[in-house]
Amino acid sequence: MPFFTLFFIVAVLGLGFFIIARPKKEKQSSWIQFFARGKDAGFSLREIELLRRLATKCRIEDPCSLFWSQNQLDKCIRSMVRTMNVSGDQDPQANDFLSRLYDFRKKVEMDKPRIKNGISNSRQISEGQALRILVAGTGVFKSQIVKNVNQYLTISRPTNSKVPANFSWGGLKISVYFWRSDDAGYVFDSQVEDEVFSKGISSLKISHAESLFRTQKRKSVRVKIHKLAFLYLLKNEEDSGRLEVNPGLKCYIEDLSDTGCALTVGGKAEVDLRVKIQFALNNSVIGMTGTVRSVDFKEELNRSVLHIEADPLPIEMRNQILGEVFGTLPEEEEDLPFRVLDEEAESGDLEMDIGDTGEDAG
Repeated sequence: MPFFTLFFIVAVLGLGFFIIARPKKEKQSSWIQFFARGKDAGFSLREIELLRRLATKCRIEDPCSLFWSQNQLDKCIRSMVRTMNVSGDQDPQANDFLSRLYDFRKKVEMDKPRIKNGISNSRQISEGQALRILVAGTGVFKSQIVKNVNQYLTISRPTNSKVPANFSWGGLKISVYFWRSDDAGYVFDSQVEDEVFSKGISSLKISHAESLFRTQKRKSVRVKIHKLAFLYLLKNEEDSGRLEVNPGLKCYIEDLSDTGCALTVGGKAEVDLRVKIQFALNNSVIGMTGTVRSVDFKEELNRSVLHIEADPLPIEMRNQILGEVFGTLPEEEEDLPFRVLDEEAESGDLEMDIGDTGEDAG
């Protein structure tokens, strides 16, 4: 056989072997990178292997994308939740792994630029931002930004039901607190420059602050909802983990996270109340116990918005709530009693009064 013929056959066979072997080598390399990224993300080897199986089951083209892509991670979580629901598997290990996935999903969400980027001075505060104004020796007032220009801030005349409406603001030194949505809490010191009318309302001109103190970052991701729930005053701490069988005071949950919620109730309420909220989610009854940290009373509607910090939740309930937050639950089918109440509540009013309004809530 001529040499060039033998050389040609060897070259063809070598090229064929390279083509066949290359994808396998690339796949092996991809999984090695996957495990390395999983370790960097804080997962154990067992958890990374479970995540690898999920990625394979969901046919994720680039498995490493699970460590940065919300959509791909949600696809895997949704698949796991569906499998657990179909099989009825509530194995503690499965719930533990699901909880770890939700923790990582929360980290991916919180690391998004819109949440990480804060503000550095008062000129960056948006008009309409709700404020808490502290006057030393007098109390805490409610206000909001009316206008923000380069020279000064204009805020609505601060209100506090325990302080006379003709309270004089001229020249006062004040501390201003506010919570910026999806960001953090801020505080700065200022001084009242003048009492004016702006946009047709009684207002104050106050000085700008060149720097803001960032008090607390949001530690959880919340979802906006409008869900009927029952509210109970917790009189005995031993009852905190027990689900109630009788209806409580009707309320509506307005936003929800695994660390708390905001809800609307009729009448007035006060801070530091210990309460329990009970509602249906994905055909399960959720019981959340917590403490009222602040209250916004809307006098014209005779309603209060309660901001509640939740006690640590059982892992199964926490997973259910985070499934609602991230949209990874199957389509919801609520229990009949809650559906009936929802229909009745559409035309009814919220009837409750659980104390004085929390004007001094922080």
